[in-house]
Amino acid sequence: MTRRWSIREAPTVLQLAEIGRTLSAGGVVLMPTDTIYGLHALALDGAAVARVADIKGREETKPFVVLTASVAQLDLLGVSAAPEVVAALESIWPAPLTAILPLREPVAASRGASTVAVRIPALEWLRELVSRTGPLVSTSANRSGEPPVVSPDSLGRDLQERLDAIVDGGVRDGAASAILDLSTAEPRFIREGEFSFTQNVWKTLRKTP
Repeated sequence: MTRRWSIREAPTVLQLAEIGRTLSAGGVVLMPTDTIYGLHALALDGAAVARVADIKGREETKPFVVLTASVAQLDLLGVSAAPEVVAALESIWPAPLTAILPLREPVAASRGASTVAVRIPALEWLRELVSRTGPLVSTSANRSGEPPVVSPDSLGRDLQERLDAIVDGGVRDGAASAILDLSTAEPRFIREGEFSFTQNVWKTLRKTP
């Protein structure tokens, strides 16, 4: 049976602990983020990542975005970005920015790729959760090719029943994050965000030695 928690702005202390235990046990949990609802699981757990991919009907080699609680957790993923790049990201995050970073070696979430897409979310409770569980895969809850899920009730019953738990925070219909590729010598936006935010990111990067 799929466990379900209803929250207002954030889970209670007890709820947060229960969500963390579910994820740490290898579970797949639908949760709201600072953008939209997503499926979440341990980013370094091959079996959990495979379950997320199966639920989404995702191609075997397509990597997932990973949430971390801080830049310190980048090391858990095996990120090998230059210190000045990490320092620049630390001055920007938490923010609606997903950064593609080089890896020392592939991890479960990167699905064979030598890079990983990482974001530190703006929601304080979500960062607290990730600080307990370690990095989490975070991917839109819709099946590939379908519209984003903006509330748990808009997720098909068949998919709900395949989840270990659902965190219901009502309707969430935020904008997708910007995506910045920092895996090569020349940074480039794959998807730009709001204009002023994108310009601020560029200014921060230009200050990087």
